[in-house]
Amino acid sequence: MRASPDKIYQAWTERFDSWFAQPGLIRMRPQVDEPFFFETEQEGARHPHYGRFLTLDPYHFVELTWVTGRKGTDGAETIVSVELTATATGTHLRLTHTGFYDKAAADQHDDAWPAVLAHLDEQLNSAG
Repeated sequence: MRASPDKIYQAWTERFDSWFAQPGLIRMRPQVDEPFFFETEQEGARHPHYGRFLTLDPYHFVELTWVTGRKGTDGAETIVSVELTATATGTHLRLTHTGFYDKAAADQHDDAWPAVLAHLDEQLNSAG
């Protein structure tokens, strides 16, 4: 990604509604064991997401639980890990998402994350 690790870390912890969650539909404080809630909107439908932060290593690592409903994690409490490594041109971001009930849900998220991360990169670089 073109953005620096600090900007990406902030996007995942303090500014989640600037690129993923619907503004005003988020309750999130970046503290370990702190629960969060947010909603996304897709094709006119709201999709609630729940979780909590498991690990926070500023500008290097974010780990959180991630629970959504039907056509998401189907209620499974999954784990999202985001590793950030500074590079000469920005950041190498490695995202893993585990703990799905079935392969179909895992595959759906594997297919979706590249576009989500591309959107994050675009948002961070258009914001300056």
